[in-house]
Amino acid sequence: MNNMPDSKPAPVPSNRLFVLHHWTSLALFIFCLGLSVFLYLAGEVIEGETVRFDTWMLLALRAPGDTTDPLGPVWVEEMFRDFTALGGVGVLSLLTMFSVGYLWLMGQRRVALFLLTAILGGLLLSTMLKHGFDRPRPELVSHGSHIYTSSFPSGHSMLSAVVYLTGGALLAMVHSVRRVRLYLIGCSILTTLLVGLSRVYLGVHWPSDVLAGWAAGAAWAAACWLIAQWLSEHKHNLVSHKYKV
Repeated sequence: MNNMPDSKPAPVPSNRLFVLHHWTSLALFIFCLGLSVFLYLAGEVIEGETVRFDTWMLLALRAPGDTTDPLGPVWVEEMFRDFTALGGVGVLSLLTMFSVGYLWLMGQRRVALFLLTAILGGLLLSTMLKHGFDRPRPELVSHGSHIYTSSFPSGHSMLSAVVYLTGGALLAMVHSVRRVRLYLIGCSILTTLLVGLSRVYLGVHWPSDVLAGWAAGAAWAAACWLIAQWLSEHKHNLVSHKYKV
């Protein structure tokens, strides 16, 4: 008589499957919406249809009659420089290494490798898009930060969405407490928004650049979450413990 325990995983309760289905549907919606918005903005930028909106938004964030002076006191401008640093390559590289190291130490080595691959893929995509569109930076107002690449899409906005949203979603997958997962995702969204807004406030990007960066980054993050979820459920058991919703 075989007394060995059954190695098959226990079935996932129907209520968890129901919630998981809704998270998957939301991720699929975000992917489709982000891709559609990016393609629409790309077409509008190529045809020059965003000039009026971009110009109005940049000038609205400047003191009347002085395009060198952003709205608000000096400390607000300095705060937005701090926000924009959160989307810089140096900060994002550190956060990626810290997150990968944390997941590795937690025993989630497959998630760690997947996160690293997803972020590097997003960086490559952002670089290719910038070179492909090669849009000049705005010269309408003075720049509050150094620039050295093309304008469309915003690399800070896209990469912050890729790193914070992808990282937040994957970190949330290894936590079983729903409040913790929602907190991680909420912090990721807020940080991504602040980085993008700072690029327009500092005058280094057209608003359409930032919107396109958000859209492309969100679509990439959603696609990565869908792939990670599929791997976790059907292929390689990406997360080392049973996923709880």
